[in-house]
Amino acid sequence: MRPIAPIALFLAATPALAQAPAYTTAAPIAFLKDLQTGRILLAKDADKRIPPASMGKMMSVYVAFKLIKSGEANLEQPILVREETWKKWNNQGSTMFLDVNSQVSVENLLHGIVTLSGNDACVVLAEGLGGTEANYVALMNREAKRLGLKNSNFANTNGWPDPNEYVTARDLAMIAEATIRDFPDLYARFYQKEGFTWGKTMGAGQAITQGNRNPLLGKVAGADGLKTGHTEEAGYGFTGSAVQNGRRLVMVVAGLSSFGERVSASVDFMNWGFAAWQNIPLGKKGQVMGKVAISGAADPTIDAVAGKDLFVTLPRGFGMERKTSIEALPGMSAPLKGLPSRKPACSAARGTG
Repeated sequence: MRPIAPIALFLAATPALAQAPAYTTAAPIAFLKDLQTGRILLAKDADKRIPPASMGKMMSVYVAFKLIKSGEANLEQPILVREETWKKWNNQGSTMFLDVNSQVSVENLLHGIVTLSGNDACVVLAEGLGGTEANYVALMNREAKRLGLKNSNFANTNGWPDPNEYVTARDLAMIAEATIRDFPDLYARFYQKEGFTWGKTMGAGQAITQGNRNPLLGKVAGADGLKTGHTEEAGYGFTGSAVQNGRRLVMVVAGLSSFGERVSASVDFMNWGFAAWQNIPLGKKGQVMGKVAISGAADPTIDAVAGKDLFVTLPRGFGMERKTSIEALPGMSAPLKGLPSRKPACSAARGTG
C-alpha cells in the first residue's frame, strides 16, 4: 500500500489550558498572524475599513515586483521624472527628492518607495510601468482582488488621502504575506534597508540620506519589513514582519496617536507574539502521520503523509497538553493521486496544518 498526498491534520488541545494569552495594545486596530502555521494570534477591529496612508504603498510595490518577476519590467529600466509629476509631488509629504526631467532606475525608485516612503517615487514608478498612475492603480486593484482582499480599494499609488481608498488590517497583512511568499528575493533586497541616499540639498548640494521609519529594525530580532503610514485622518500605522528560528510573524497596528506610540506599540506587539506563543512540531515532510478511511478506496485505510513540515501554534508552556487526530476532509473520496479505487469519483486532496 502506497502513501498518498496529505489528507488533513487537526490538533486538539485542552481548552482550559490552551486559551489565548491576554494582551492589551494602545492601537485601536491590531492584527497578528503566524505565517508558519496560519494561526491568527490577535485580531482587534481587523476588518474595519481604514485609510491605508503609506501602508498602501505595499500594493504598489507588490505590482512592481510581479512585473519584474514576469519580465515585463527590470530593475535597471530608467524612468523619466515628468515635469508635471515633479511639480505635484516634489513637496507633498514624504519625498525621495527626485530631480525634474531626470532618469531614475526602477531599482532606485523602489528603494525610494520602500525605505524613504517617497510619494513622488510611487507616481513616477507607476507612470513608467503603467503608462499612467490610473492604469497602475487598476493593476493594484486587480491584484488585490486576485489575492482575496475583501475590504480594500486603491485610488492612488502612494496612499494620499482619498475618500475612495480604504483597506483593513487583515487585508494589509495579506499583502505583506503575499509579498514575502511570492517574491522572497525581491523582498529581502528592498524591505530591510536601514536607510537610503538620494537627492541633494539646495545650495550646498550635499547628499540627502534618510532613514527607514520601520520601528522594528534594530529593536526586534529578525525584523525585515514592511511599511509605516501616517496621515492626519489615519493616524500612525505600521505593517511589519520578523522571523525568528524559522517562525515568521506579520503584524498590523493602526490609528495610533504619535510616532513614539507607534514605535512602542509595534515593538511590544511583535515581541509578545514571539514570547507568548510557541510553535510545536507535529511532523516532518514525508512523514506518515496516521491512517484515514477514504470512501471508494480499494483499501479500508490509507497512509496520510505530511506534504510539508507541520507545526501548531500554542500558548507558551502548554506544548505538552496536546493530542493529535487525523481525519479525511469532508466529502473526500477516491480516486486520489497514487490511490487505487473501487469506483469512479472526482475529488482533490489538499493539506491543512
